[in-house]
Amino acid sequence: MPPVRTRLRPLSYWLVFTVPALMPLSWWLIQVTGSFLWAGLPIVWLYGLLPLADGLIGRDRHPPVDAQDTWLNRRLVPWLCLPVQIAVVFGSLAVLPAMPWWAGIMWVLSLGYVGGVLAINVAHELIHRRSWLDRTIGGLLLSTVNYATFKIEHVRGHHVWVATENDPSSAARGDVVYRFVPRALIRNTINGWRLEADRLNRLGKSAISLRNELIGWQMVVIVFAVAAWFVAGWIGLAGFIGQGLIAAASLEVINYVEHYGLKRAQLENGRYERPMPRHSWNSDFWLSNGILLQLQRHSDHHAFPSRPYTQLRSWPGAPQLPFGYSAMLPLALIPPLFRRVIHPRLDRQQQISNKPG
Repeated sequence: MPPVRTRLRPLSYWLVFTVPALMPLSWWLIQVTGSFLWAGLPIVWLYGLLPLADGLIGRDRHPPVDAQDTWLNRRLVPWLCLPVQIAVVFGSLAVLPAMPWWAGIMWVLSLGYVGGVLAINVAHELIHRRSWLDRTIGGLLLSTVNYATFKIEHVRGHHVWVATENDPSSAARGDVVYRFVPRALIRNTINGWRLEADRLNRLGKSAISLRNELIGWQMVVIVFAVAAWFVAGWIGLAGFIGQGLIAAASLEVINYVEHYGLKRAQLENGRYERPMPRHSWNSDFWLSNGILLQLQRHSDHHAFPSRPYTQLRSWPGAPQLPFGYSAMLPLALIPPLFRRVIHPRLDRQQQISNKPG
């Protein structure tokens, strides 16, 4: 029989909703205590307390169990994230004008990190699916954080060029996160528009038309931006833009961690070997994997991109992160410490990959 952690895995996916709940909880604590320091509660939980909880609960490397791949988990959980995300974004922006400037900055940072989990992470799951409804919900989630280009670039760009110098979201060994993130944001945005224009050109259609998917999504972003202005004026609009930038930047920090230093070999014909589990860093901490809908089983995701999160497996031979993403993100922001932790593991992984046979 699988251990308790594995049997409880189907319930862990619902923990994704504890992340957006941190925003109304923070506002309630501000009202009760009168202290705006509670505006930073989501940051403290996600990047301070969650890593500790990960360490206490431990890893879960067992294969998928039948009970986790249900309609409720595969469909309803990610679908519900859309109305929850919209409610949290605009509810949080509505109270932003009532905060002092320093608390407002913390509030927008907190909202952005929540969006990184609830909007971008969940959209990452949905945009890989064949269903039009799933992909549409994914696009709407990305539009709430003004990063709709991810819907195009991630599927048609990142998954094609991952672990090569052609991929803006794959960090080379020695790359510093503070250079990597702005470069990735700019290049991925440009690549998304270019990929969509190339698709339309192949069809003989104009890239400047409503057939361009990204133009449609930008119109949705504008609707959300106008709604933010109606909710809280110019402060609300600035908060909407700011939280989206934080969410997108947090995604690129995680991309930095997920593929740092890993390379696909170039074959004699000039092409690259197909993506394998060894080309992505893996992490199997039970709690953060549940909250992130198994994003940390990233090795299996890149080897089999269409596999739903409820069926992702852990690969024993894949490079393993020492911590979950909640600890790796702040660690990546301290480059000397990050290199000290990751480079020995990267060296061992390269030795394994270079062994004959």
